[in-house]
Amino acid sequence: MMPLFHKMSRDCSKIMAAQYSTSFNHAIQLLRPSIRPHIFSIYGFVRLADEIVDSFHQINKQDLLQQCKLQTFQAIDTGLSLNPILNSFQLTVNEFKIDTGLITCFFDSMQTDLHQHSYDKEGYHKYIYGSAEVVGLMCLTVFCEGNNDLFDQLKPGACALGAAFQKVNFLRDIKADYEVLGRTYFPGVDFLHFTEKDKNEIENDISRDFSMASASIRQLPASSRFGVFVAYRYYLSLFKKIQHTKATELIQKRLRISNAGKFFIMMRAGVQNLVNLI
Repeated sequence: MMPLFHKMSRDCSKIMAAQYSTSFNHAIQLLRPSIRPHIFSIYGFVRLADEIVDSFHQINKQDLLQQCKLQTFQAIDTGLSLNPILNSFQLTVNEFKIDTGLITCFFDSMQTDLHQHSYDKEGYHKYIYGSAEVVGLMCLTVFCEGNNDLFDQLKPGACALGAAFQKVNFLRDIKADYEVLGRTYFPGVDFLHFTEKDKNEIENDISRDFSMASASIRQLPASSRFGVFVAYRYYLSLFKKIQHTKATELIQKRLRISNAGKFFIMMRAGVQNLVNLI
């Protein structure tokens, strides 16, 4: 019955993505079928930790996060967890020999969310690495399927794409992060006096990340290239929408891409893929 339990665990990770992010869920569905379960597993694990630090306000988050960390590494060591999301994740970590140092860095950033509410430049870059870039590197490990030379070649681009996604999320969620969670991620930025200059400096940084990521996406294996490109286009479209929104408006509402807009992005990306423009 062990294979059945593992299948159920994989299904739970897939459900997690479907419930929490239509954008990532659609993009993952465009990966080669053999790769999809592993990216769902990584997404489910990351979302589980995110929920602990962002949503469970009536529970002792410190204890929950520590339990999650201990159970994650125990699952990796033993090859099993009764938590289906962690069990699904350990299957992927062990199959692809994902660097557990990346997982440690991820938990370090999640831990920071529990007690730190603003960042200097060094702390900001450290947080971005642990919360987003390492996730890109976990996915890249799966995409490269043991090709270490390719992994090393594409590593900077994977980090840049993860960073771009996270920074766009920060801009999109700037109001909720400050008012609900009391966090301000961007160093030197006063949410109460968020200016066009502040916004433009952040956008210039994100544009550099997207530019670096774009070149690497073209070099991904065919099994993952299209799905990653669609995710890239989703976030790039959201970023452009943010760029066309004034700073005073951005701190008052949460922007999103409509389902119709996402469908158009996917169809356009498909055409670009067919004519080898990505």
